[in-house]
Amino acid sequence: MTFLFDKNNHFNLANIVTFFNIAAGIMAIYFITHGEFFGAALFAWLAGAFDILDGKIARKYNLSTEFGVQLDSFGDFLSFVIVPVMFIYFGVIDGKELDTLNTTFVAFTFIYYVISGLRRLIQFNINTDAGEVSKYFTGVPTPLGAILLWCVYLSWVYELIPNENFVLGLVIIIGYLLNSKIKIRHP
Repeated sequence: MTFLFDKNNHFNLANIVTFFNIAAGIMAIYFITHGEFFGAALFAWLAGAFDILDGKIARKYNLSTEFGVQLDSFGDFLSFVIVPVMFIYFGVIDGKELDTLNTTFVAFTFIYYVISGLRRLIQFNINTDAGEVSKYFTGVPTPLGAILLWCVYLSWVYELIPNENFVLGLVIIIGYLLNSKIKIRHP
């Protein structure tokens, strides 16, 4: 079991927890595509818990590596970019883009958010050394972006948002914030 604490093993404890994040993200996608939004939400939040835990384990046991940084960003891309944008699409938009919404605007919105999230994660990796934690994030981190999209979804469910175009506008704004110059304190 020493491999769990071997920094150079791709299956060390921190990376295994990141793999659980990825697995939870995949399960969330499964539930989203089957219209089971409660199950999807549970797995999405579970992915978030694994994302917090993997970093704490990596720092506590000195398991941070370049592989782990890249793996964590892949998990973040899946769980905090793809899953929440799919949640919005399947929970709010699905089917309406051909009837009442502009299909091009719908496509632009979701492609923009995905590219914004991916760009943010790549830039973060370029600017970060393994094991280093800065005091501030520049731009909204993807987990916070996911939480903001979750709030948009809940606002839609509870009819606090007037229409689907307003939802799409909020997705664009949150996508913009991912790569903004806003400073957010690291927890």
